[in-house]
Amino acid sequence: MNNLEALDEDPICERVAQNLQRLRGKRHLSLDALARQCGVSRAMLAQIESGRSVPSIKVLCKIAKGLKVSVAAFLEHRAFEGVAVLSASQSKRLVSANGAFVSRALFPFDVARQSEFYELRLSPLGEDQSEGHGPGVQENLVVSQGVLEISVNDERYLLSTGDSILFYADQPHRYRNPADSEAVAYLVVTYPERLD
Repeated sequence: MNNLEALDEDPICERVAQNLQRLRGKRHLSLDALARQCGVSRAMLAQIESGRSVPSIKVLCKIAKGLKVSVAAFLEHRAFEGVAVLSASQSKRLVSANGAFVSRALFPFDVARQSEFYELRLSPLGEDQSEGHGPGVQENLVVSQGVLEISVNDERYLLSTGDSILFYADQPHRYRNPADSEAVAYLVVTYPERLD
């Protein structure tokens, strides 16, 4: 197998090429303008964008600095290019054993992510307990309907419609609906590192 065939089958080379094209296009830069901005030759940039050359870390750092992005931006895998519709009927749902707590994922499971977005529904007087997630995981929740009592390490916080809370979820926490009507909340879970 020659070098060109090997490069064509290299998913990292292809990902760097696609991301360089996307980042340069987003900034409306020509190859010449980017070459001046980052100190990498126009020919080298063209080879990287076409997937004919894999840049060294040093070259990638120069390009990243010129585009004002992290080196990681070149390795990012974009599963879609801007819009993904997730139908309510096909959303992933987690239901507690007694059916009082329903969590519906509002994000696609099949892409790498660092945060997750959920709709939570808690029936009247229902509750859900968590022993805690991995180190550094944070939860940010806003109540959209009803009231919720959130306990974090036995400290209780009563939230009404419109109230929000942010806390480290790597410790025991509990959601409880103290009212006689359903509570609805939206939750963003943020991980210290991206989940692949």
